[in-house]
Amino acid sequence: MGKALPILRVQLFGRGEITYDNRPILSGRGSVTKVMKLWLILLYYGREGIAKNKLLEALYGREDVLDESNSLRVSIYRLKKLLLEEGLPEYDYIVMEKGVYYWRSPMVTEVDSTYFAEYIRQADEAENKDDRIRFLKKACEIAGKGDFLQNLSGEEWVIMESARYMNLYGDVLQEVCDHLIEKKEYEEALKMVEPACELYPLDEWQTVRMECYMGMGRYNDALREYDETAQLLSEELGISPSDKMQKLLTQMNKRMVNKPQVISEIKNNLHEEERTEGAFYCCFPSFRDEFRLVQRMMERSGQSNYLMLVSITDGKGYRITSEKKLNEMSQALQNVIYRCLRRCDSYTKYNTSQFLILLLGTNKENCKIVFNRITQEFSKEHKSWARNLESSVSSVADIEI
Repeated sequence: MGKALPILRVQLFGRGEITYDNRPILSGRGSVTKVMKLWLILLYYGREGIAKNKLLEALYGREDVLDESNSLRVSIYRLKKLLLEEGLPEYDYIVMEKGVYYWRSPMVTEVDSTYFAEYIRQADEAENKDDRIRFLKKACEIAGKGDFLQNLSGEEWVIMESARYMNLYGDVLQEVCDHLIEKKEYEEALKMVEPACELYPLDEWQTVRMECYMGMGRYNDALREYDETAQLLSEELGISPSDKMQKLLTQMNKRMVNKPQVISEIKNNLHEEERTEGAFYCCFPSFRDEFRLVQRMMERSGQSNYLMLVSITDGKGYRITSEKKLNEMSQALQNVIYRCLRRCDSYTKYNTSQFLILLLGTNKENCKIVFNRITQEFSKEHKSWARNLESSVSSVADIEI
């Protein structure tokens, strides 16, 4: 009896690594070549195969190729040659039967997307809830490694499949987490939801974390999770947390009401965790509430307060088209605003290119000084950046909400 061949392992979720005999294959390449793309497609469809017209569409998309069939034959020849160069045994790996292309191999080929589908199938056929959850956990572990074929994220067919897998992963993970929370297995639920929180931070998987923290009596952690998520949603999408997350916050507050607390304990939950010397940053909804409070206080105190809008432009008053450059400048500006303002001043990121600043106890002339200081610091490393900032100021007393 001959010795079994090493296993070919294919990871299509996340990094997209392929190994043969525990050795990476075709790794370290800067971009995905046409030959590599062909291999990934064939590996994905495996023994089920892919029709020639569908393969050509996936491989070439909207490219203007003079003779797609001949180009495909050339790519197949190059792929077979490349596999030999990478140390795989000589074999007719790519077979076409009745217009359908198949991947065949003498060794066992393990593709994670195939296992993902198989675990869901086994879960659907499971005889009891515990077995079902066990299989669904295995599926979550695979999809939680990252997006499907993220190195080909611009391909139309990959976009469709990636969206399908993301929805499947979401449904499966929610069922697993609901089951674990119901059984009060909060630590396990936190572990299961961690990849989703990292991969899809705007999809509010943080609600699962909140439920777990609340179940464990860790209300401060639950509140921190809410605040951080609210800030993220405000900065990235300009929206508030979902009704579900806000209901959890209300539930948490009710539970905390039933727990006797002295003023010292409440005070510990209110103060900043550590003293910082810069200005106070808050998400837009919190900034709006603070602004409204300051307006009310001015009716009695008569203090002079100003609202400043600082915008990043292309130097001609228009939005910068390069998202990479805009994000770099936005982060730099946020750091500068933090350092240049007083501790009593507050600011928020209104959108990627604009920041709102609330300046307390000042006048319009001092606002100009503040903006000049921000501009000078902002352009310290890149002198040309000075022309990219614009500002406008208005007295808080003159603003109607």
